[in-house]
Amino acid sequence: MTAMIAAPPLGVGAAAALVAGALACLRLPALPPAALLAVLLLIGLAAWWRIRGRWRWAGALLAGFALCGLHAAASLGAQLPAAHERGDFTVTGRVTGLPEVETRRTRFQLRVDDDPALPEFLRGARLRLSWYENEWSDEPTRRHELKPGAEWRLQLRLRAPRGLRNPGSFDSERHAMAARIAATGYVREQAAAEQLRPPRGIDAWRDGIATRIGVAVPGESSRYVRALALGDTRGLEDADWELLRATGLTHLIAISGFHVGLVAGFFALLGAALWRLFPALCMRIPRPQAAAAAAFLGALGYAAVAGFALPTVRTVLMIAVSVAARLWRRPLRISESLALAAVAIVLVDPLALLSAGFWLSFGGVAWLLWCLPQAGRRPLRDFLSAQWVATLGLLPLSAILFGQASLAGPLANLVAIPWWSLLVVPLSLVGTALDGLHAGWGSGAWRLAAAAFDLSWPLFDRLGGSPLALWWLPEPPWFALPMAMLAAFWLLLPRGVPGKALALLLWLPLLWPDRGLPRPGEVELVVLDVGQGSALLLRTAGHAMLYDMGPAIRDGYDAGERAVVPALHALGVRRLDMLVLSHGDADHAGGLDAVRRRFPARRLLAPEGVDIEGASECMAGSGWQRDGVRFRFLHPPLHFPYLGNESSCVLRIESAHGTILLPGDIGEAIEQRLVGRGPEDLPADVVLVPHHGSRHSSTAGFVAATSPRLALVSAGHGNRFGHPDPQVVARWQAGGAEVLETPAGGAVRVRLTEDGVVAETERLRRVRFWDSGRFR
Repeated sequence: MTAMIAAPPLGVGAAAALVAGALACLRLPALPPAALLAVLLLIGLAAWWRIRGRWRWAGALLAGFALCGLHAAASLGAQLPAAHERGDFTVTGRVTGLPEVETRRTRFQLRVDDDPALPEFLRGARLRLSWYENEWSDEPTRRHELKPGAEWRLQLRLRAPRGLRNPGSFDSERHAMAARIAATGYVREQAAAEQLRPPRGIDAWRDGIATRIGVAVPGESSRYVRALALGDTRGLEDADWELLRATGLTHLIAISGFHVGLVAGFFALLGAALWRLFPALCMRIPRPQAAAAAAFLGALGYAAVAGFALPTVRTVLMIAVSVAARLWRRPLRISESLALAAVAIVLVDPLALLSAGFWLSFGGVAWLLWCLPQAGRRPLRDFLSAQWVATLGLLPLSAILFGQASLAGPLANLVAIPWWSLLVVPLSLVGTALDGLHAGWGSGAWRLAAAAFDLSWPLFDRLGGSPLALWWLPEPPWFALPMAMLAAFWLLLPRGVPGKALALLLWLPLLWPDRGLPRPGEVELVVLDVGQGSALLLRTAGHAMLYDMGPAIRDGYDAGERAVVPALHALGVRRLDMLVLSHGDADHAGGLDAVRRRFPARRLLAPEGVDIEGASECMAGSGWQRDGVRFRFLHPPLHFPYLGNESSCVLRIESAHGTILLPGDIGEAIEQRLVGRGPEDLPADVVLVPHHGSRHSSTAGFVAATSPRLALVSAGHGNRFGHPDPQVVARWQAGGAEVLETPAGGAVRVRLTEDGVVAETERLRRVRFWDSGRFR
């Protein structure tokens, strides 16, 4: 009996074991066979439920492992087969969620109908799509006709979910697996697009509410009221998210579990009041049970209004557990409710563990339960204590998940949590409820919410604008997180526990990790994965420079902002001493402005004729030396006319342990010129393949003259130019070079040390099963 009490099947220990098993599965480099996972699941469930004592935790762990593996296998198995990559399909489906309208495209999700005429892999599939502006036609675009909940017939070009892979980058393939995205693509023929049914459903209602908020609140705060009222963050731009991260307020801006809790509490009070007004109802259902049921229904309805975002679903599950306990008249401690909610989430969707919100939500509540078990007696002191516990306890997780820490966050939250949570959020929710009763009734409440928001925002704007507000952290070693968690645990122990000052040392691997800089005389080259373009980081012992900054599309995707800058932060780059722009094409220079905003380098070099403010000319024969490494330009010569690709700055890097050659986008003519006029300058250990591996470059003479051990290709996966050309790759391989490509391996990191040339790709450095089968 004692063993049974110590290890209940749905207790905290079982929940922790279930989560640990699912997490262990997500760390695998490859998934076991589905048949084996199914057998392990049956064994795990039987052991979890039937074995008495703490051994049942082993069954829960095994069940979590197998269940997570089966979900992942099903999600990956439903993705577009490789044989149909970049294929054209005509589908009918319903627009789900809220489409995001940008300057030059509209992004949306489509749930495909279960149409027998479609291939089996598309029936009922969820697609993530873009509808681009008409740039080569005078025909007006129809993308603005897309409305949530409407059904359309569209001609699409699809491919399996694929993203860039860099240090510190967002893993879009992992996100697609967790969200069950079967394919991504774009609308192929606008003329073939046809709306079959008008907007309907909860998403259409949400879109109508968002439109009315925009009309009722015309100011800048309108987008924040929409986010708080509906979870509609479409109006928030990159600058807004950057400021929210700098002040640590992202958890308050979008709908969170706290907002669902407010709604649940209101409905509980409403249900209790109704039962007081009509005492006869108590004869059928007791008032406490009625209030609990009303709380659950209110939380469920509000989660639907928020689009069933993961934080709201977690809270609804927790409320459901508490309501069930109340209906069955079984008291539950908060820790038990938390454990049951974790069990419910893992059983329903174990891939939810891939979201940052899962760990922050459960981690935050767990820390508060452990440190403040008697909270509520002294509201002000408890609130300040909770802020300290949450800040310190969640810092390790935040640093690992986001690679940054907000130094202004604790102060900003001291103001934002009571002001927004007790005034701005309730007013936003009241406006939504009133507007749900009758269109237009919520305008007054929304305007009051905006006015209250505007009173507090200047403080946060000033805090976020401080250069010390956001602290970017390099990628730490694997042991940094457990050491930091131990340090937080140590610091949060009761007063009088000795050695707390020593706990600060345990933070060092996380907050001040070894950046692994080259030694004097060594050089490191990182070819970043930026798609169809190039961006290369060069580091010596004390200096860093960037050669090209990645592509960017006007009013669209900017690799400098989305790929290059996060990678530089993750690699621990604190400043750039120099920027070299090989030439002015958008696939090399597009990300320049984004990089310069974050890393204002002292010098910018580019070919003569490139119209960029503050740029000096890169000229053959000029060079410099840093930390025992020599940098020298081989092209273009003095007075060479600007000819685009052919004017690329060709840079040679010479160290004590080897040589690197970066030729930009030069073609056959310039290659022959370099071979004829300075063949002694061309031999190199590492060469960036010219022009992304175009068939109009990498001549046999150039390959023979450089004779590298390693040839690197920077190109986009499945690009329309066919880079790199297979014959070009074969030519480099025949010349004795190992060819590494960013489309296959992600970012490539190369070091020239006394031990020789050492190279590794990002995808092989951190192998994950959601890409290992396709890209190795």
